[in-house]
This record gives sequence, C-alpha cells and structure tokens, in this order.
Amino acid sequence: MNEIDYKKLFNEARKFFSLEWDYAKLTAVEKMAILLSSIAFVAVVIIVATFVLHHVIAALIGVLSSALGCTWGAHLIAAGILLILLLVVFAFKKQLIVDPVARFISKLFLKPGDNE
Repeated sequence: MNEIDYKKLFNEARKFFSLEWDYAKLTAVEKMAILLSSIAFVAVVIIVATFVLHHVIAALIGVLSSALGCTWGAHLIAAGILLILLLVVFAFKKQLIVDPVARFISKLFLKPGDNE
C-alpha cells in the first residue's frame, strides 16, 4: 500500500512542477511582450518627437532669419538651443532616463500582479 501512495505522490508532484513550469513560461512571455511593446512605443514616440523638434527648429530658424537678416546666425542660435537641450538631458540623465527605466523593469519583473 505504501508503494502505491509513493507513486501517486510522485505523479502528483510531477504534475505540479509541470504546471509551475508552464506558468513560469507564460509569465515570462507576458513580461517580455510588455517589455518589447513598451520599447516599440518609446521608439515611435522618439521618432515622432524628432520630426516635431525638427519642424519647430526649422520654424524658429525661419523666424530668426527674417528678424536677424542672416540665415547663418539663425542656424547658430538654433544649434545653441539644441546644444543646451542636449546638455540638460545629459545633466539629468539619471532622473530622466535611468531611474524611470530601472523602475519600470524592476516593477515588471519583480512585482507580481497586473503590470499594465
């Protein structure tokens, strides 16, 4: 009778670990799908923002060109504004980029529950 109980226990344990493995795989796939869709979303936002910034700078150059009377001066001012923007992003990269990405990744992979 003990032999039958051990076989039943072994089969139940095998089923349990098989189900746990399947659950772990499904959870990993779900989290990777969320991560990759977030990366795709951010890429699209960056591309659109780049086009918007380009048009804003082009309009600024047009306005400054007519105000200053020289195109090269308008281009230099626009380049200076972009350089300042780049320096601000670089100076605050931890607050603007590193910390939010780290929070998102840790929340996604370390906290159970709804991640959307």
